[in-house]
Amino acid sequence: MKSGIHPEYKPAKVVCACGNVIETRSVRGDFHIEICSQCHPFFTGKQKILDTAGRIEKFRTRYAAQPASPPPKKPEPAKAAPAKAEQGKENRAAKRARTGKTKAGKAEAPSGEAKVE
Repeated sequence: MKSGIHPEYKPAKVVCACGNVIETRSVRGDFHIEICSQCHPFFTGKQKILDTAGRIEKFRTRYAAQPASPPPKKPEPAKAAPAKAEQGKENRAAKRARTGKTKAGKAEAPSGEAKVE
């Protein structure tokens, strides 16, 4: 090990809020903590265990008893301009067929007639 590059590793006291003192070694020195293994509910056996099996059964009984119902239908808004609605029903392909144009924008010869250029 190189000398002078490592921090000093000295004895330290860890003091909990419950009063428990743990002696160890640290670079940091002494410090205080809020909870330790002496006062934590998991280690003391005072932890509350949730009844997950009961919750699952409760969920299954609640949702298994009800048949699936469709969502309520919303009322349709009144049609203000029926002329516009009728005009918009024709799709692009139908408009192109009516005007005789293709996707490329070129005029297409009507069926049965030869196109002369």
